[in-house]
Amino acid sequence: MALDNIITLENAVIGIDDHLVLKDVNLSVDKGEFVFVIGRVGSGKTSLIKTLNAELPLMEGTGRIADFQLESIKRKEVPLLRRKLGIVFQDFKLLIDRTVDSNLEFALKATGWKNKGEIKDRIAEVLEKVDLGYKGYKMPHQLSGGEQQRVVIARALLNDPEIILADEPTGNLDPATSYEIMNILVEISQNGRAVMMATHNYNLLKRFPSRTLKCEKEKLLGANLSETDIDRLIKNE
Repeated sequence: MALDNIITLENAVIGIDDHLVLKDVNLSVDKGEFVFVIGRVGSGKTSLIKTLNAELPLMEGTGRIADFQLESIKRKEVPLLRRKLGIVFQDFKLLIDRTVDSNLEFALKATGWKNKGEIKDRIAEVLEKVDLGYKGYKMPHQLSGGEQQRVVIARALLNDPEIILADEPTGNLDPATSYEIMNILVEISQNGRAVMMATHNYNLLKRFPSRTLKCEKEKLLGANLSETDIDRLIKNE
């Protein structure tokens, strides 16, 4: 594996139970790289992300993410892998019965943090990074959609992960708020973390040009989209 390489799949087959989703997948992502994954609904974007976080087992081939081999990872190692990953969901998955601070405290304790002072300091640090340092006392329903997604990004950063996997993180947001979230994710990658983001919002590809992969016909393809290609995608959506 190259020195800066943080994600690798070789001749990988990805599926759900016995249902084939993607085959012959070859992928390499470096530290600090931002990668879009596009494709129609059901084309395999989410299955790819779930395979990388070991929620779905790799059916065939080999895969390495951070320091873990996906084809041979043991169940007891999965929590250790996920400490090196930050996951950002479209539907937030925040606990609605507790404050922002308590949501983040719950996530830290679930990954082994015990010292109350360190937990408090880390929560303050990640909320400051997403410009929510003053809203830790709020309940999720008191926040806008964009603010809730900022909390989700803060939660993803808690354990200082090497990789951020984002599954349609702007899917429920208006364009202006989507751009704000994208700016945060791009800054995260510029600070040395790999960011892989599944999206069907092709306007983002135009506004934030970056390496783009496409799930199509059971394949993961390097798209190399021109501005004309992106305009065509937007028109056909």
